[in-house]
Amino acid sequence: MGQKVVFVTGTNSGFGWLIAKSCAALGHKVYATMRNKSTNNAAKSDLLSTDGHIEVLEVELTSAPSVKAAIDLVIKKEKRIDVLINNAGVYATGLAETFTEQDLDKILDVNLKGNWRTIKEVLPHMRLQGEGLIINVSSVSGRFSTPFMSMYNTSKFALEGLTEALHYEVRPLGVDVVLLQPGAYPTEIWGKIITGSDTHVSSAYGDLAKVPEQMGAGVMQMFEALKPNAQSIADAVIGLMNAPKGKRPLRTVVDGATGSIVETANATVAHQYAHFMTAFGMQDLLV
Repeated sequence: MGQKVVFVTGTNSGFGWLIAKSCAALGHKVYATMRNKSTNNAAKSDLLSTDGHIEVLEVELTSAPSVKAAIDLVIKKEKRIDVLINNAGVYATGLAETFTEQDLDKILDVNLKGNWRTIKEVLPHMRLQGEGLIINVSSVSGRFSTPFMSMYNTSKFALEGLTEALHYEVRPLGVDVVLLQPGAYPTEIWGKIITGSDTHVSSAYGDLAKVPEQMGAGVMQMFEALKPNAQSIADAVIGLMNAPKGKRPLRTVVDGATGSIVETANATVAHQYAHFMTAFGMQDLLV
């Protein structure tokens, strides 16, 4: 695999940081994007920038002009973008009723529309190139909707729907659009949890209102027992980049705890999806 131009979102921590570093280690040119690169994330931006294969860009995914400016800059410098990795996202938990419309807008603006903004800007260039890879980082919660994670699950279900349709739409044009479905990993996202603003309704739920906190404690216990390594996500990204064009799977699960359950669900749905596509005369897109 020759050097590729890789655009990664959310690289100030967690999966994005590891993905950027792993791609750079293989000699790829990485444009690592984040917010507040000169303020809150200045130290991390500076550290990433010490790698000669990484250039850090200030990008606000909730702003279409910011996204466009970044993509335009990369195209001007490199003349192409080979891989887009939509990793940036926010996590939310709590009673569904506590989330306001504004809370939901905030989550969807990053987890769904943020992905679409980068895809919308990158796709014309990839179509012109006749090749490209877009990896959208979803979640195992994009397949099953867990109680007390409804708003987060909603955003990931939507991302799955967008990606699944796009996968078949643009593959004939040489562009692969795929999903990565990670399980829970010990990253900085656990310190940035969004909760519902309408907290006055919590008292009406009694002991149920305590479940999200109990779930959090359970996840921490799982981390201690299984010690999942977030580098697995970056390794999966590299695997998808190395896979043959047009042969990359729509969904890749990376979860040592519940991954087998999700893989079974994915396989079952894929089988039925083929029947659905055939019924509507689109079987040629399955090849």
